[in-house]
Amino acid sequence: MSLDLEQSVTNDTTKSDETTGDEINSPVQADEATSTAQAVDLASEYESSGVADVLAELDRDLIGLAPVKQRIRETAALLLVDRARRALGLSHQTPTLHMSFSGNPGTGKTTVALKMADLLYRLGYVRKGHLVSVTRDDLVGQYIGHTAPKTKEVLKKAMGGVLFIDEAYYLYKPDNERDYGQEAIEILLQVMENNRDDLVVIMAGYADKMDMFFRANPGFRSRIAHHIEFPDYSGEELMGISERMLAEQNYLLDEGAKQALSAYIELRRRQPHFANARSIRNALDRARLRQANRLFSQAKGPLSGQALSTISAADIRASRVFQGGLDVDRNQSGDGQ
Repeated sequence: MSLDLEQSVTNDTTKSDETTGDEINSPVQADEATSTAQAVDLASEYESSGVADVLAELDRDLIGLAPVKQRIRETAALLLVDRARRALGLSHQTPTLHMSFSGNPGTGKTTVALKMADLLYRLGYVRKGHLVSVTRDDLVGQYIGHTAPKTKEVLKKAMGGVLFIDEAYYLYKPDNERDYGQEAIEILLQVMENNRDDLVVIMAGYADKMDMFFRANPGFRSRIAHHIEFPDYSGEELMGISERMLAEQNYLLDEGAKQALSAYIELRRRQPHFANARSIRNALDRARLRQANRLFSQAKGPLSGQALSTISAADIRASRVFQGGLDVDRNQSGDGQ
């Protein structure tokens, strides 16, 4: 980065009375003699603030999600420039930082929210940098007088950091006159406006349901400046995620298992209730279970670390995904057995 921000400030006018010998002959010379240039090195701020580290972690920890990462970089640039303007005393207004994350399950929304909380903390936009993750059940009560205390308690915990509301649209149930979600919504709207210097709210969920929620509750749309869409992972990206998940637990796939898992991913993506990385994680848990049972039933003697750590094709292909698909009635969670 090479962009510098500059601001000239006028020196004490008495200095001009002391000018002798070298006379000021042009407006440029006058500016140089009567002003002191101040500047902010954005490249230096980018490194020293820790923003570079957060963005590097985002790239390292999350496979894919290129458009999401680009939006986070753009937001970081906005905040860096805003901080530089404050440092130079330029007119500024704290940017609205409430966000909406829309996309299917298992696309990294919670992980990105954690990185965003860290980013905002390093740049001084929140005091603590912690993330409080909640759903409707954490905010809405079951009887009159119960919702307000629950919602306010959550907001109290989140102050100075980021409040992440997953499946936020479930706060609004217009078909139920006795539902207390509207009370939580009204409290949230008030706090998002009055405490936006001390709290960032991120609402997350399916894209179509989030759009319906914002249409029904325009107060949220007017308070949320950043709408970030999380795409589904490609088959190649899910394969990379699988291998990373296994490596973190000291497991590996043999060549047959790699081919089997690639085929599994393509089949599973076309079946109901697919949840991206979440479904892959569940599928790998099942594969480890099958591997353990295979080893236990077939082992004739001591097993090496390699044997204990290797997933084979049989451990993958035993999934019901290869037998015509999941039994949706028995497996509503879509966890790819």
